[in-house]
Amino acid sequence: MSDTDVSTMRLHHVGYVVRDLAAATAIYSSLGFEVGQPFAVPEQHIVAVTIHAGSGWVELIQPTDPEGPIAAYMAKKGEGVHHVAFQVDDIEAKLVELKAAGVQLIDETPRTGAHNWRIAFIHPKACNGVLTEIVQVPE
Repeated sequence: MSDTDVSTMRLHHVGYVVRDLAAATAIYSSLGFEVGQPFAVPEQHIVAVTIHAGSGWVELIQPTDPEGPIAAYMAKKGEGVHHVAFQVDDIEAKLVELKAAGVQLIDETPRTGAHNWRIAFIHPKACNGVLTEIVQVPE
């Protein structure tokens, strides 16, 4: 198997949409987690906080634009799990591999996410209804 096979994907984080980021972070803090600082991602119309949880993360996401895609998602589905993210070593190679395998992608090229992570999304239709993100963490 090559270094970019699906088997090399590992859980990176689970993203939750929340209405009130301060209230949500207070809950996780009270549970004993170390909560990071808010990180704005203007091009995605969000502010996010990451919480280290074992070998992975929880990402709390609050929309900043009532007309943005995350606000629209929350209006339709409410607060809760938004996506599951898997880390890869080479996101471009993984996207080529997935596209060649016929996987329906939302992003065919990576974009910048929170913490300058390079990210791309796989359509929920390709993953049993779950929005799935792939992440490459900068060196």
